[in-house]
Amino acid sequence: KESAALEHVVGFTVANDVSARDWQSRNGRQWLLGKTFDTFCPLGPALVTKEAVADVHNLRIRCSVNGQLMQDSSTSQLIFPLPKLIAWVSRFVTLVPGDILLTGTPSGVGVFRKPPVFLKRGDEVQCEIEELGAIRNRVV
Repeated sequence: KESAALEHVVGFTVANDVSARDWQSRNGRQWLLGKTFDTFCPLGPALVTKEAVADVHNLRIRCSVNGQLMQDSSTSQLIFPLPKLIAWVSRFVTLVPGDILLTGTPSGVGVFRKPPVFLKRGDEVQCEIEELGAIRNRVV
């Protein structure tokens, strides 16, 4: 139930939800194939326990590419609050310890920019969430 959803959460981390838009569009715009390549969901730098986070629904979230800020928002702007998301997903999927749910991303995703911006070999992506840390990944 939504009212008990956060009782089942141990903590939070940062995820870089990578998408191969070319593969996504080859497959009738079905997102699964474009998100499931090896290395496509780096996590970290740590799992921060929920008790250590002041308010998970009010954390600054940012993403930059080669030092240029692309996304800058707050978890308060996510479409669905975590309890609602967890309750909804658990209606269809049996969640077990160790499962990870990604909650979405702020506006500024490259493919939706005008003109679109796509990652290329050598680019460095940094994803950061206040109180949770930052991860840096290089495109290879």
